[in-house]
Amino acid sequence: MVIYQEYPPPPTLVSFVECFWTCQVGLEDRSCSYRVLPDNCIDILWQDQRVSGFVSGMMTSSNTVIMESRVRTVAVRFKPGRAAHFFPIALDELTNLRANMRDLWGRTASDDIADALWTHPLTDRERVDVLARHLMEYLASGKTARHSGVVDHAIAAISLSNGLLKIEALADAVGVSRQHLATQFRQRVGITTKMFARICRFRSAVATIREAHTAATQIDWAILALDCGYADQSHLIHEFREFTGTSPEPFALEIV
Repeated sequence: MVIYQEYPPPPTLVSFVECFWTCQVGLEDRSCSYRVLPDNCIDILWQDQRVSGFVSGMMTSSNTVIMESRVRTVAVRFKPGRAAHFFPIALDELTNLRANMRDLWGRTASDDIADALWTHPLTDRERVDVLARHLMEYLASGKTARHSGVVDHAIAAISLSNGLLKIEALADAVGVSRQHLATQFRQRVGITTKMFARICRFRSAVATIREAHTAATQIDWAILALDCGYADQSHLIHEFREFTGTSPEPFALEIV
């Protein structure tokens, strides 16, 4: 059995953090696997079976994660674009990668967090508080990147439109060239504006599928494709295959 729980961030971190989360694989399980879909977020994870934490960079396709038995995880999921405030490198260097936190924050800082999390018996809530305190200390240290109004506006606008906003119009709206926006966005978010928009649109389609399942209503795939901004049903199928490894109908059955 896998026990997963999310926790809201404290007020100091609410503009940076989507949530903290914990996960525990039960003793009765040898191992388990689950598929992680692209969500435009970056996570840092600490596990009791690892010496150091690691960051999971922005994803452009699904990833199957295999977890061994008795593994405990405590993690933070950053809001889109906000992880840049906690890393000393451009985030496109982490795309589709897992990187050791020792390499990013240094051995001492990374190991101090691991020791605080796992040396003494703590509840999951207490471990989340430990991680939150370290993030707040990082913010207070002055090492964080400056806010980029252009990138922040672009993230908000693309997300609000569920990925349907034209990038050319967005660049004109924020008063920069498309090339300048693309460079800033890629470095601070980890992927291109176009990929970010595609994932927003995909997530909107996934949410619509989940809502239909909850309401026990039949899905008209052609209508769903158009409602979510795809050119047609074939376009929807192509995007789902790229992001999930399967087409929409089998994906919908997996939700069941």
